[in-house]
Amino acid sequence: MYDIFLEWGSDLAVSTSGDIALSTGTATISQRISRRLLTNPGDYIWNLDYGGGLGQFVGSPTYPAAVEAVVRTQLLLEPAIPTAPTPTVSARLTDAANGYVTAAITYADPANLAPVLFVVSAG
Repeated sequence: MYDIFLEWGSDLAVSTSGDIALSTGTATISQRISRRLLTNPGDYIWNLDYGGGLGQFVGSPTYPAAVEAVVRTQLLLEPAIPTAPTPTVSARLTDAANGYVTAAITYADPANLAPVLFVVSAG
C-alpha cells in the first residue's frame, strides 16, 4: 500500500506526471511518525486508540520524561518502524522559560538498517 506524500502542515504535492505524489522510503516513515505523534487519541475514527497526542503538551509545563514516554510508546506501535534494532528516544528541555522539549528519535531504515534521525519538538 502506498502513502500519499503529505508533510504535516503542508498541502498535497504533485508528481512529475501530474498525479498526486506518493511517498517512498524514509519520507513515508517520517510522515507516519509525525501523523502518529500529532494525532490525538480518539480523533482517528477508524482506530480510536491511534495517536500520541503531543499537542496536549502545548501551553502547559512540559517535562522531557513525559514526552519521551509518549514518543517511545507510539514508536513501538508503528508497524513501519523496525523493532530490531530497537528505536531510541532522547528527550530534553530545550527552552525552560517556554517549556519546549525536543525529542530525538533514531530508528533503523527498513531498506538497509542504516540509522535515521527524526527530531520532534513539543511545548
